[in-house]
Amino acid sequence: MLEIHKSYVVNENHQPIAVQIPLEQFEKIEEILENYGLAKLIKETEDDERLSKEQALNYYNSIK
Repeated sequence: MLEIHKSYVVNENHQPIAVQIPLEQFEKIEEILENYGLAKLIKETEDDERLSKEQALNYYNSIK
């Protein structure tokens, strides 16, 4: 499990209102979320029709 070093930001009433984490840890969390999202998308679309290379290139060129 990723250990997150966090610092709480509090308001004038000492109520927590935000959390600060080191940029390196934030970037790692982003990477984990992106990989999870991509894996989920791949799984959801694994039964979808696939384009041939030529079809994909034609489609790509049509949206330029």
